[in-house]
Amino acid sequence: MIEVEKLSKVFVDTPVVDDITFFVPEGQVLGFLGPNGAGKTTAMRMITTYLRPSAGRVLVSGIDIDADPIAVRRNLGYLPENVPLYPEMRVDEYLRFRADIEEIPHREQIARLDEVLERCFLTDVRRQVIGTLSKGYRQRVGLAAALIHQPPVLVLDEPTVGLDPNQIIKIRELVKELGQDHTVLLSTHILPEVEQICERVLIIDQGRIVADGTPEGLQTRSPQSQKISIELKDVVDVEAEEALSSLEDVDEVTSEGAGRFGVVHAPGTDPREQIFKAAVERGWTLLEMTPGKASLEDVFVRLTTREVVATEETEV
Repeated sequence: MIEVEKLSKVFVDTPVVDDITFFVPEGQVLGFLGPNGAGKTTAMRMITTYLRPSAGRVLVSGIDIDADPIAVRRNLGYLPENVPLYPEMRVDEYLRFRADIEEIPHREQIARLDEVLERCFLTDVRRQVIGTLSKGYRQRVGLAAALIHQPPVLVLDEPTVGLDPNQIIKIRELVKELGQDHTVLLSTHILPEVEQICERVLIIDQGRIVADGTPEGLQTRSPQSQKISIELKDVVDVEAEEALSSLEDVDEVTSEGAGRFGVVHAPGTDPREQIFKAAVERGWTLLEMTPGKASLEDVFVRLTTREVVATEETEV
């Protein structure tokens, strides 16, 4: 598990990570999202002991990163966005080298090596020199190295960068499978990937956490999910707008012309039955009634657009 408490990092009087707190329980895949410069890579480098925090506390598998960083690294597999590899080594040589660093007994290394080569789809290039591999293959070598010592916690920074669509699907499936017996902190800019893999999403912007919840929960709470589009036939727009506005769970109605309306309702309410009954009572022909659904991309853009975030913080 990963426990982060009031974690901060300041570079030359500029806070890059600003007092963030979150907890990733055992066996959860957490999507760690944010725009470029939001602080997520800095946060991951602190969690993985590559940077010292300016303030705060981090526990990985119950071990404090300041008290015993070596023990933390034994319990953690880290795939950085730019994977540091030795280009002159062959794939299996490099992974055996990593196994030695992790102090894996030699009698276990062959089986462990075969396992990670197969899981990361590297068996066909195991004897190839790393420097001759494509970026996608090098990314997979880095992932295999992160898995070689079977750590309970994985921190993966953009694991599908440079992969082709078929490879992306395979790595997605692998990460989802890893979540069954590992705690996974996953950073990616591919938001559909997060929806398919992650049970929970944490969004960071300007060093602060701006959202934390399940993908479905964040989408449901978004304003786009509180609007219903309807189309009525042969109605007077002004009269229909007034009638719809009077319904109990309706907050606002906007006329889009030609019998089309946007109906905004309060969170947690569903006025579709009220709209249907109003149409029947008034003899309207209801051609369409479509509830809005925000994508994770909509949520991300809304929360990480500076003007919107500033406005919401002011209102709070």
